[in-house]
Amino acid sequence: MTAADRVRPYIRKTHLTHSRPFSDLVNADVWFKLESLQITGSFKARGAVNKILSLKDQEKEQGVVSASTGNHGAAVAYAAGELNIGCTIYVPDDASPTKLENMEQFGAKIKVHGDDCIKAEEKARQVSISTGETYVSPYNDPFVMAGQGTLGVEIESQCDGLDVIIISVGGGGLIGGTAGYLKSVWPEIHVIGCSPENSAVMIHSMKAGRVLDLESRPTLSDGTAGGIEENSITFPICCNVIDESILVTENEIKKAMITYMEKEHQLLEGAAGTAVAALIKKKDDLHGKRVGVVICGGNISLDTVREILN
Repeated sequence: MTAADRVRPYIRKTHLTHSRPFSDLVNADVWFKLESLQITGSFKARGAVNKILSLKDQEKEQGVVSASTGNHGAAVAYAAGELNIGCTIYVPDDASPTKLENMEQFGAKIKVHGDDCIKAEEKARQVSISTGETYVSPYNDPFVMAGQGTLGVEIESQCDGLDVIIISVGGGGLIGGTAGYLKSVWPEIHVIGCSPENSAVMIHSMKAGRVLDLESRPTLSDGTAGGIEENSITFPICCNVIDESILVTENEIKKAMITYMEKEHQLLEGAAGTAVAALIKKKDDLHGKRVGVVICGGNISLDTVREILN
């Protein structure tokens, strides 16, 4: 059974919608893949569901543990709840209250540890070793990445082909899974990976040819922020499937989010705003092309919306 077949009963097939305003703005044929309308509000549900469905019965009985600043935690909690599996999520003390609330409503047991996600992740891995609970990585796991790749399967079924796909890059699971699949069916597709200048560990690592340990500054794109595990399976895949990388500033992300909310009448989170910012930044090179943009999530607090609009 493929990952797409496995996860289908548990996720939504989200819309691939044509955008007249953005098509006019960049003089191209622009399509948005609306994972902001996915269960839990982001694409993360795909990978978490595929991973948890892969567990053996004994592993399910022992439960799962993970670390997250929000979207991945909510996805793991949702997947665990669907299969009646115990779930604990470790979070840093600066995690978004809105995203914590999203995790809790899906039944996660929340534990705060450390002042960044790396420390929370280290704690979750320690707990996994000591208790036997399965650790669910947000990206560094073949089942998680295959689950994220089901997004590409849907895109293929929803259009006649794309010339370009733009996807935000954090740990690399989304772009690795999605672009890896799309390149297998549309070999000529041009894959653009984008990150905020304030946190672009994967992009800088790709340029260096090895995983770097870099500090991340605060960013609206909190869903892509943070480091990468040294031996992550996503690193060589990203090096292979990403044809072009783009960095965007916080101001570019902010302006892109405002433009999207104004023209599309939908909310999006900062990581999705990063992809929209890359689309706008690349507009001179996209004339006449069929361009897909992944709106990877919509979990944004009202405080952040007010901050952006003001």
